[in-house]
Amino acid sequence: MPSSALPWQRTAAGANLLASNGDLSVTIFEEITTLAAKHNAINLGQGFPDTDGPEHFKQQAAQGVLGDKNQYAPGSGIFALRESIARHQARFYGLTVDPVHEIVVTTGATEAIAASILAFIKPGDEVITFEPFYDSYGATIGLAGGIHKTVMLNAPDFQPNLNELRKAFTARTKMIVLNNPHNPTGATFDKDVLAEIVSLARKFNCLILSDEVYEHLTFGVTHIPIATLPGAWERTLTLSSVGKTFSFTGWKVGWATGPAHLVAAVRTVKQFLSYSSGTAFQPAIAEALDSPTEFFNNFAQDLAKRSEVLASGLEAAGMTVYRPQGTYFIVADVAPLGFTDAVDLARKMPEAIGVAGIPLSVFCHEEGAKQTKTLLRFAFCKKLDLLTQAAERLALLSSKIGN
Repeated sequence: MPSSALPWQRTAAGANLLASNGDLSVTIFEEITTLAAKHNAINLGQGFPDTDGPEHFKQQAAQGVLGDKNQYAPGSGIFALRESIARHQARFYGLTVDPVHEIVVTTGATEAIAASILAFIKPGDEVITFEPFYDSYGATIGLAGGIHKTVMLNAPDFQPNLNELRKAFTARTKMIVLNNPHNPTGATFDKDVLAEIVSLARKFNCLILSDEVYEHLTFGVTHIPIATLPGAWERTLTLSSVGKTFSFTGWKVGWATGPAHLVAAVRTVKQFLSYSSGTAFQPAIAEALDSPTEFFNNFAQDLAKRSEVLASGLEAAGMTVYRPQGTYFIVADVAPLGFTDAVDLARKMPEAIGVAGIPLSVFCHEEGAKQTKTLLRFAFCKKLDLLTQAAERLALLSSKIGN
């Protein structure tokens, strides 16, 4: 992308939305969703639940709207929510976070990502992400004028090669973005990987931006916030949100925690993006975060069962399945069925079998796309009967679509 490109062009290019001729292209998400609607297909492409979170918290938010919670919240978020976030970090991870200076509430984790990158990245600075990468990272790095470098996560475990990780760091590296648990692969990062990230960040004096929105959605493994590792806190911004943990993705309330000087910088940028939002939702979220630990555990266990239903269906269809350790997503390889292009297959599936998925290659740069060209991502944050029906339809894949 030339330096003369406009900010929107850099943003689009960073998210793989700019066609080779410079025109803005339709996202694969929009394309597949349109096809799913047209053919009445089960849409396992987009990662949002098809059921809402607990009724009690919905009622509390509704009372806020009907009452007096309809004006601007403080720019940092209502204090009750910041206190609840601090208690959450202490209860689950042993982290002591000051609710006054070390927490800022944002319009979802997406704004926290944008505000964090825009706060610290100048044109020409290098930012490392793992690949496949959540498209918001590439978009905001592009908007900031940064140089996006990636480290590949390969099947079956989707852990980075530590030598490749070390090679990615240079004197121009200013930030590494970590998504743990990882969307779209469903992986969680081993402690030795997290420790190496901290070591390299200290060596090259760069920041760590840790997106942990799936922190409570892990299966058989314990989430380890990188900020808990020795030497990490002072250079780490940790992000999360209510959307994934409580199935309220439309509420768009997230937060960033970290050292006061880093949070102050994020808050400075954030106040000129949205300033504040979700006033009626914030008291409900404060109460939700104080839910018994059993609530969080039961939710993850239920999601794990849904994951297994879909995994079994994908295996019955003949795909190689990489079972996730967390998130809403599962990755499957269609190569054993003889298919060589997951993008082409994803476009055919809604009509042919009535199921929609997303090719993993759209989360990659050109070289990474080649390495993931036969992989599909499916969301299992859906009702059990819908997943069972999807599994039955997937079993017809080979007979319905030739290769």
